[in-house]
Amino acid sequence: MTPWYNIYMKREQIIEKSKKLRAQGKTYKEIQELLNVKIPKSTLSYWCKDVYLPIEYKAKLKKLNLLNSEKGRAMALVVNKRIRDEYLKSVIDRNKGLKNVFKDKDVSKIALAMLYLGEGGKTQRGSLSFGNSDPFIISLFIFLMRYCYNIDEHKFRCTLQCRADQNTKILEKFWSDITNVSLDKFYKAKIDPRTIGKPTKKKEYKGVCRIDYFSADIFHDLMAIPKVIYKGP
Repeated sequence: MTPWYNIYMKREQIIEKSKKLRAQGKTYKEIQELLNVKIPKSTLSYWCKDVYLPIEYKAKLKKLNLLNSEKGRAMALVVNKRIRDEYLKSVIDRNKGLKNVFKDKDVSKIALAMLYLGEGGKTQRGSLSFGNSDPFIISLFIFLMRYCYNIDEHKFRCTLQCRADQNTKILEKFWSDITNVSLDKFYKAKIDPRTIGKPTKKKEYKGVCRIDYFSADIFHDLMAIPKVIYKGP
């Protein structure tokens, strides 16, 4: 835009046109664009201080403010996501050196014991029972089991716990792929009766996969590891 004080049009003409446009309900930004001159908003406000605005101007201003607010929120979401992505990448980068630690089976065994201590069953004693809705956690558990112990694959059993409107066959296939446990080792799926008539809102939710492994020895082994490391109070 050309500065208003440096153009051929006289100052009085600019003021008069600005007032007319303002009386039509134009915003200061629109006036600047229509006149194609760079006039400070404070100057326009001074010129148009006595101009009566049309009735519909308030509704227009409200709509513009809402639109600008939505644009601001959308931009903030993009910026915040980029910042968070960069932060999460930095967290991964600073821990990359730990990857090789898992090659030590004793370290992997400790990790497995801690994972089971937090998410596994503690009362059955004759077997292990571990359940979670996160495919990553289930995959990590079963990977560590196979890595740390001489596993008999026939001793694995899986049970799917899901919502009433979910397709159990599709979900069982999903968890079979995650665990690499064959479908014939899956017990009948359990439907939560509280979810009947209530549609699943989170489409990515795949239910809870519970893994059972029949071995009293491994159960007691995993229960003993935390006690060896930390005696507690």
